[in-house]
Amino acid sequence: MEPIEFQARAAAQIARRFTDYAADPLMVNRTTPVPFLQTLVAITGSGKTLMLAEAVARIGEELPLPPVVLWISKGRVVVSQTFENLSSGKYADNLPGFRVMPLLEAAPEHLSSEHEPLLLVATVGKFAIDDASSEERKVYRAQLDLAEESLWELLKKRRTAKGQRRPLIVVYDEGHNLSDLQTDRLLELAPDALIVASATMSLPPRLNNVISRLRSDQGWTDPDFSTTVSSPEVVEAQLVKQRISIDGYITPLEPALDNLLTDMRRAQQAAQNLKLPFRPKAIYVCSTNTVDGVPVSEDLKRPFQERQARPILIWRHLVEVAKVDPAKIAVYCQLKFSKESQKPPEMHLFDGAEKDYSRFIAGDYEHIIFNLGLQEGWDDPAASFAYIDKEMASARQITQVIGRVLRQPGAQHYSDPVMNTAHFHIRTDEKRVFDDILTQIRADLVSEHPSIALVVKDEKTRGKKDSLDPRPARTIPTVAIESSDALEPIGKIVKGMMDFRDGGQNTIGQGSRMQVLQLIGSETDAHYDWVEVDHSNRIMTRHVFRREIQRCYPGGLRRAGGPINLVDIEDPKFDALIEASSPAAEHIRETARKVVEAYIQHSLVFQDDTGHPYSVGPIAVDSNGGETFKRSLHERYSGLNGFELRFARAIDKTQRVWTRNPSGSGYSIPLLHAGKAYFPDFLVWIDKDIVAIDTKGTHLLLEASASKLFEIGGSEAGRRIVLRLVSEGHVEISDGTIHTRKTAGFTVWVWRHGRPQPIFCDTEKEAAEISIRLD
Repeated sequence: MEPIEFQARAAAQIARRFTDYAADPLMVNRTTPVPFLQTLVAITGSGKTLMLAEAVARIGEELPLPPVVLWISKGRVVVSQTFENLSSGKYADNLPGFRVMPLLEAAPEHLSSEHEPLLLVATVGKFAIDDASSEERKVYRAQLDLAEESLWELLKKRRTAKGQRRPLIVVYDEGHNLSDLQTDRLLELAPDALIVASATMSLPPRLNNVISRLRSDQGWTDPDFSTTVSSPEVVEAQLVKQRISIDGYITPLEPALDNLLTDMRRAQQAAQNLKLPFRPKAIYVCSTNTVDGVPVSEDLKRPFQERQARPILIWRHLVEVAKVDPAKIAVYCQLKFSKESQKPPEMHLFDGAEKDYSRFIAGDYEHIIFNLGLQEGWDDPAASFAYIDKEMASARQITQVIGRVLRQPGAQHYSDPVMNTAHFHIRTDEKRVFDDILTQIRADLVSEHPSIALVVKDEKTRGKKDSLDPRPARTIPTVAIESSDALEPIGKIVKGMMDFRDGGQNTIGQGSRMQVLQLIGSETDAHYDWVEVDHSNRIMTRHVFRREIQRCYPGGLRRAGGPINLVDIEDPKFDALIEASSPAAEHIRETARKVVEAYIQHSLVFQDDTGHPYSVGPIAVDSNGGETFKRSLHERYSGLNGFELRFARAIDKTQRVWTRNPSGSGYSIPLLHAGKAYFPDFLVWIDKDIVAIDTKGTHLLLEASASKLFEIGGSEAGRRIVLRLVSEGHVEISDGTIHTRKTAGFTVWVWRHGRPQPIFCDTEKEAAEISIRLD
């Protein structure tokens, strides 16, 4: 999977920091390094596994020996998913050349290989015990048919046939679970790096010594320990939802469930209308066997129809009242039954047995009832609705559940806002409890998810609309990139790329900046010493090429577009193995840069009048606010900043039909030079023509005028899409510098004679009229 720009940037920063540190690491003693320490802090849904895999691959390219990577997490579900994704799933191509296997399947020859990087996946339970001599852990026992030493001892040595110790990189996913005991066990292995990832990061006290050494001896400050992913970038990349809607209840569970199901049916209908390949799902988080006022043992004796355990009450309401097909419902918790009162055969119960998770995933259930045991590691972006019962209703638990519903299905925002919203229905005993929870959630959202809007509903506001349909519906021709003319020049460039499959001096780099710990002498007088090495690990030419394309044309690889689409990437020349610092690698990168240049030069942005047009959809609004307009497609709009609101009022007075265009889910226009798309603020219909207007602050004007103002080709007569920019003040741009003539008034930017041209206006009314005037 190709990383998005921010993902590639985070992975590159981790790898670069490791490479700089490993060139001259701190030492505990002669043979034990102080490990490089880095935390990856990113919200759920940002692609932490992809970023970690990319970082590991980049680190491996710079090392003098193929590394051993110990990839661990606390939960079996997380580890199961990780192994599948890294070994043969969506991230396998991000680890070229790596052998991926469960830790307990590693044999001595895997750990001693001089040519193949190794990635071992395990839960921390495989080694995190107080007594390492315990017979309960296979990792500490010798398997005499394979080796006389335990796997743990072999992992400590990880010695090649030449006596060289391979670098060890420890990756801890969901790293907020890292404990002192786990840290002690991991440090026994003398790792070269410890990389910890989580959405809510905290490190155990046992790492204080490592942190202290890095601070005092290397001069590290707080930012040096952490690679932080910007939440707004994750939202902009459409990996997570744009809104969180919270309904609070101080009622029996039935009304809360009914409202959730009503909202869910609305979302499922929207998904059907949009012809999406999935149906929204719901999760129900509750305690498993807790019963109000009655011991669990008493509840177990009751007939099933009289049981009060929460999962049963929810299941029965879904099946008996809401008429949900039981085949669509999964109960994933250790729900107890007695011999006298068995579960009905149509109930699909998964109690955590060895194969339950794979069976559960294969079922593709639409309603999942579970306690927090399934929460960590289970990911289904189609899960957009959550009911949280009162026993689970703490701010911390709800914040954790938010992550399970925040991922955006299809990694794409849709024209109907219900598909871009995470819906929560929370039941508590008292309003005060809900208010306390809401206060904490607001604080968490501001700090962790600043770009995600929060909508709160209660008995007074539940019936008010938070989205509005257009009146009437309007369409706009789509705009795309036509790149067929770039196919031939790109083909010539790739044909001229040198073939390095036979190796040679050009495939060899300048040598690693790192030393290797090597066993010196015979077995009787052996000792370890640090030795210089001449080479770094080899990687496929294809990997070097794709990465450079992504660096030069960020965003172009999303949705399988961009210049890489015009390259025969399966050409055998791309199979050549080269070192990352070699002349061959630089030749490949230069070829990739030429491909991007040819793509931009020979492609054009065109208006597709024959394809399926974009249809203006519903828009999200604040149910308690917003401003009403007379000529807009939607009754009212909310969330406009001061400049946008003044300009919207002026457009409305022109008597033209117009709409506010939501960023991320509305109408988009591709930017050829950037490999991205942008969403203009307003769309105005002038007979058959459409004017797309973007309002820009002066500080953003330079970039916007260079990239968001151009002529769109291919339009039919009488049906054009025309681009305009509007900025505050009377502003000019010359020699790449912004000059403000007057702070009052406005500047409308139009495209004339192949360049942006400013038109000065004194009022919003004049600026709006000039913006929609067609030459």
